[in-house]
Amino acid sequence: MISVDPANTNPHPARTLVMGVVNVTPNSFSDGGMWADPEVAIRHARDLVVDGADIIDVGGESTRPGTERTPEDEELRRVLPVVKALVADGVTVSVDTMRVSVAKAVIEAGASIINDVSGGKAEPDILNVVAEADVDYVLMHWRGQSSTMQSLVDYKDVVTDVISETSQQVDAAIAAGIDRERIIVDPGIGFSKTAEQNWQLIDAVDAFQQGFADLRVLWGVSRKRFLGELLAHNGQDRPALERDASTMALSTYFALHRAWCVRTHEVRGNRDAMDVVARLFS
Repeated sequence: MISVDPANTNPHPARTLVMGVVNVTPNSFSDGGMWADPEVAIRHARDLVVDGADIIDVGGESTRPGTERTPEDEELRRVLPVVKALVADGVTVSVDTMRVSVAKAVIEAGASIINDVSGGKAEPDILNVVAEADVDYVLMHWRGQSSTMQSLVDYKDVVTDVISETSQQVDAAIAAGIDRERIIVDPGIGFSKTAEQNWQLIDAVDAFQQGFADLRVLWGVSRKRFLGELLAHNGQDRPALERDASTMALSTYFALHRAWCVRTHEVRGNRDAMDVVARLFS
């Protein structure tokens, strides 16, 4: 049986955890189509666990900028077999979804974390579902759907505004009955932010984490476009599959700032980096 340590509710664990990404989609920005078949996705997820993932995050709907929504029944078809197989293995499973129906189904199948990039804004009833099930809830800063989100980048001060808006989402989740200890916050790097705004948020890692000092903070930067832009050559962005080293650099940075967890497509190198930083702190 494959097993991993359960998700740690300590906002500042001895080691930053690693969440491995499994996109069961044909159109993900980073690895679209590679794991679209559920059986292939299951094998890939098991490989990520062997590589050191503490949590596997399964997604059936791409949130790349400009993408239209995946039909509900298709999202369910993609994720449910993967969730069931990994839960049977003893894996801590997170599901990346904004939908009430999907959240209900995967919780029933044994998922222990709902990773909602809308933070309860796309379908507010998802907060009630999570509260009733008493599972962990990743609440990301969000301003709009993928099709329009990059037009929603007007901030007075991106760090202050993101902290304030995320705090309002946290308040809504608590009002719906979610235990505060169950909430994990994510600043939403790449969602309704320009490349420069992403870097400003990353530079303010301490300010963001101090703004939610009693909550766990998840940082998701893996292979994102702003890294491709940074590493561009001859006017061409670095391809997504060639951004793992830069992702690992930021994972190390977050670990040095005592982040709870990093979300990444490539697990082994990131887990090695987390173990090295943990040794430095020991």
